[in-house]
Amino acid sequence: MPTATGAPRKRVIFSALMLVVLLASLDQTIVSTALPTIVGDLGGINHLSWVVTAYLLASTVTGPLYGKFGDLYGRKGVLQIAIVIFLVGSALCGISQNMAELISFRGLQGLGAGGLMVVAIAVIGDIIPPRDRGRYQGLFGAVFGVSTVIGPLLGGFFVDNLSWRWIFYVNLPIGAIAFAVIGATFHSRPERIEHAIDYLGAVLLAGALAAIVLYTSLGGTTYAWGAPAMIALILVGVVLLALFPLAEQRASEPILPLSLFRSRIFVVSSSIGFIIGVALFGSVTFLPLFLQIVRGKSPTSSGLQLTPMMAGLLVTSIASGQLISRLGKYKIFPIVGTAVMTAGMALLAQLDIHTTATATSLYMLVVGLGLGMVMQVLVLAVQNAVDPRVMGVATSGSIMFRQIGGSVGIAVFGAIFANRLHANLVKSLPPGVHGPSTVAPATVAKLPPRIHSVYTHAFAASLHPVFLVGAVIAVLSFALTWFLHEVPLRRTTEPAPA
Repeated sequence: MPTATGAPRKRVIFSALMLVVLLASLDQTIVSTALPTIVGDLGGINHLSWVVTAYLLASTVTGPLYGKFGDLYGRKGVLQIAIVIFLVGSALCGISQNMAELISFRGLQGLGAGGLMVVAIAVIGDIIPPRDRGRYQGLFGAVFGVSTVIGPLLGGFFVDNLSWRWIFYVNLPIGAIAFAVIGATFHSRPERIEHAIDYLGAVLLAGALAAIVLYTSLGGTTYAWGAPAMIALILVGVVLLALFPLAEQRASEPILPLSLFRSRIFVVSSSIGFIIGVALFGSVTFLPLFLQIVRGKSPTSSGLQLTPMMAGLLVTSIASGQLISRLGKYKIFPIVGTAVMTAGMALLAQLDIHTTATATSLYMLVVGLGLGMVMQVLVLAVQNAVDPRVMGVATSGSIMFRQIGGSVGIAVFGAIFANRLHANLVKSLPPGVHGPSTVAPATVAKLPPRIHSVYTHAFAASLHPVFLVGAVIAVLSFALTWFLHEVPLRRTTEPAPA
């Protein structure tokens, strides 16, 4: 575990961790703007979910493993291994020649990405007392916000001026710097401790998560929900999930200690994170598509128009972090944040082909303002409530539920959107005329004027239920925040007295 004794040392370590968070968050956002172009180049709309799902599945499954290994062997080596895997995956994604290769390499990239955010946030839990942690994690949120602004802009710039492949190549210099700074900054544990690895628990958890994510990703699109293969997949997931607690009870060093689920704060925070993942990632994924297809914006311009959401996140993430460190209280922020986020989702549900750019920006700003008061605060609450010896698995567990929620949301909202688009096109297009089989902006832009108008109207109308359902689900996260128990923030990194 990294240690630090003075403020200068902490600042150097924190700077290194900010590079890691930048690496992880930049990759998530830089891909979003370029997805329509990538899919149009290599395959088509049927492969869109796989480009996202492969990365999300791998990072979700490996997150708890990184958290546990960091607890057992120290964060430095685990974090460096994650960076190397991530960079190898990024390089291979950049040279992909077909959709199968891209999906496979996105999975490899996800195997590394699973450890970046988890281990970096866990290190903050190691070296910064909870009372002071708000301002640091607020800056993490700010890095996430800035990278989310820069990401779509870079993605759009590369697509417009170079190639979509550069959205993966750009990770390489950032990752190399992060690897070098971490190597020079962190101290490895001087002692070597033998540990019993919970292989059975790791296999059961990875298998269960993989089955659940694949079921939500493939169901309703690639396969019917009631198809025998899908039923078998979800049954496997349920059985493995049921066996997991039994394995953890017998493990000497469980991969995800069951004691965490006896913590009300962990359970409530993870539940809120899951719901936010469903509502946010499942619906906001479609914003770049709306801007490029309905508004006819270039990838660069659509990335620029996402700036208000991330500006809102940047402002409230830093402000809430500073206030938490000053006041020593955190509960009010997720309550207000989820309320604001719900209002923003309801506003996004009003988007149509006639909505002005100013109104669209305002709606996205509201979502961002709410989001910045929630995400990092939930992790802070969990870290403050658990024993430092399980800081890594508690952090990874909290993030894992948010990622699973994102996977479920992308799948469910993707199915809602695809079904509504098909129904709207059937209803609106003249008999015998079919819409394009891809959402690639270049393809849609070449449609005859009459068909183009029908398609864009149908596309915008199909997004209305996506954001509306997202707003309804976000209401649940608001309700849950009232059950979040507030524990006074500790002023040391030692465990709170029993």
